[in-house]
Amino acid sequence: MKMPPRTLLDGYDRFRSGRYKQDADKYAALGQGQSPKSMIIACADSRVDPTTIFDAGPGDLFIVRNVANIVPPCQPLEASLQGVSAALQFAVESLKVENIIVLGHAGCGGVSASLSSAKGQPIGDYIAQWVELLSPARDTLPPVADKQTALEKAGVQMSLKNLESFPFVTTAIKKKNLRLHGAWFCISSGELVWL
Repeated sequence: MKMPPRTLLDGYDRFRSGRYKQDADKYAALGQGQSPKSMIIACADSRVDPTTIFDAGPGDLFIVRNVANIVPPCQPLEASLQGVSAALQFAVESLKVENIIVLGHAGCGGVSASLSSAKGQPIGDYIAQWVELLSPARDTLPPVADKQTALEKAGVQMSLKNLESFPFVTTAIKKKNLRLHGAWFCISSGELVWL
């Protein structure tokens, strides 16, 4: 059996002797359950870490990450496996989160793949199928010089609209138990734009 990468083991050792040791009581309490107030749907991009961006700690945020921070529209259960939908339902119905934030970012590879796919350029099969979910936003973009940034932001808006296709989301919104938000993060400048 191969050992995990040394960098990960070293990081774990620092965690155990540093943060965990300092916050052992908090981790013990978190071991009994979670009650985050916000859910973040973010890109899987390694440069865009919601806990870092929002200076959050363990248990503060319920996070789902995928390529291009996409929320697919609500579909019948038998349509496919639906990881985002399952996490969304858990967050809204079980955890009773008060906010859902869709967090897009500059330089998104998934958005770039969607734009490339529209030009007929080959991309991986799994990626192509996933980023095709951006086509409603991509195919209705107004003529702009920077299609990448425009689609990054339009994709966030599309995901917000798709969130409202889930009955349990609209019910929570109508009861004033849930608010939806969109944001876009520029990696190089650290700027956060609330959409």
